[in-house]
Amino acid sequence: MKLIPLFLAVCLFTGFHNLNAQVDFDQEVLKRHVYFLASEEMEGRGTGTKGEAMAADYLAASFKALGLSPVGQEKSYILPFDFKYSTKMHGSEESELISSTGKNVAGYLDNGAEYTIVIGAHYDHLAKGEFGNSRAPNLFGQIHFGADDNASGTSGVLALADYYAKNDQKEAFNILFVCFSGEELGLHGSKKFVERLPVAKEKINYMVNMDMIGRMKPDSRTLVVTGMGSAKEWDSLLIANNKDFALVKDSSGIGASDHSSFYLAGIPVLNFFTGQHSDYHTPGDTPDKINYEGQSAILNYITRIISGTEQISKLNYLQTVNKGADTPRFKVTMGVMPDYTWQEGGLRLDGVTMDKPAANAGLKAGDIVLQIGESKVDNIQDYMKVLGKHEKGDKVKVKIKREGKEMLLDLQF
Repeated sequence: MKLIPLFLAVCLFTGFHNLNAQVDFDQEVLKRHVYFLASEEMEGRGTGTKGEAMAADYLAASFKALGLSPVGQEKSYILPFDFKYSTKMHGSEESELISSTGKNVAGYLDNGAEYTIVIGAHYDHLAKGEFGNSRAPNLFGQIHFGADDNASGTSGVLALADYYAKNDQKEAFNILFVCFSGEELGLHGSKKFVERLPVAKEKINYMVNMDMIGRMKPDSRTLVVTGMGSAKEWDSLLIANNKDFALVKDSSGIGASDHSSFYLAGIPVLNFFTGQHSDYHTPGDTPDKINYEGQSAILNYITRIISGTEQISKLNYLQTVNKGADTPRFKVTMGVMPDYTWQEGGLRLDGVTMDKPAANAGLKAGDIVLQIGESKVDNIQDYMKVLGKHEKGDKVKVKIKREGKEMLLDLQF
């Protein structure tokens, strides 16, 4: 797709405004945002790159066109931050720390209220794989478009900003819309943003994050919502306002996205996610594969939840149990991508990495892992515990279910 001139940003916003409970978020508008952010000209929106700067300008122009106010001491929509990141995704003795500058983008809707809510998503991605966290190292140098991760969430921020900015009836809260950079390198943008909040922390009610909301499976309509244990009111609000989704609820306020930075600062959070897929962190994450109808439905759900919170002056923050806190540090990997939305027993695989133990053993995407060695696998936690028990070179039998039939495969870690 050819680059859309920035001045056309104002033309991308069409009537989302609707005071009824059912809000129709225009799928064509969402699509234009995603195609723009995941275009070839953006070159994967890597933090500190030309593509990131172009995306930041687009987001800032969009916020300005909606009449949102700039924020911070700088009174700017674009908020640069300095940080250091490792040249290895997980770090190692051979890692080198690189200094870089990223750009958060924020706009403020002042409704004259006592409390403010934050609606955010990260807009950065992996550029051309040079940051070391691509799942397709053999395709280094190819653009990682990041349509689902996370042009989908970013377009959601723009859509919600448009809806609330055009709402004739002021909400009970002010709203701070933020698009973070540096997420893929370690949540750097959101961490820096929380360190320098443009609103007093005690005046922030809660934070809503959207990270990968573009690949809802039409048959199951599964939606993962994390952070629901960070406020005692979340669970009832999620249930009362749900009429579209098979919810997978996770209480933990800590996860691999920007809501974690807010939770750790004592702010209630919710994070919305439609699950991983085989295109995750590869050049195959393209705009044509986005489920725009599902994305629109998720945004509608978020507006209903936000509306529900208006009956509560301020949510009650709770500390949550971090399921990953006692996860063993494992020395082996199978090279699979779990389906985090799967709830029917076993570990369903969304993807299998070439030349890794699972692929070498014959496992395929869609397989359901039932047992590894002597250990039964009923969920992702069981799987991680099994990995913690093994060493490189160990040989095990893996029981799987494929197309309704069980079979045993030989796997070597």
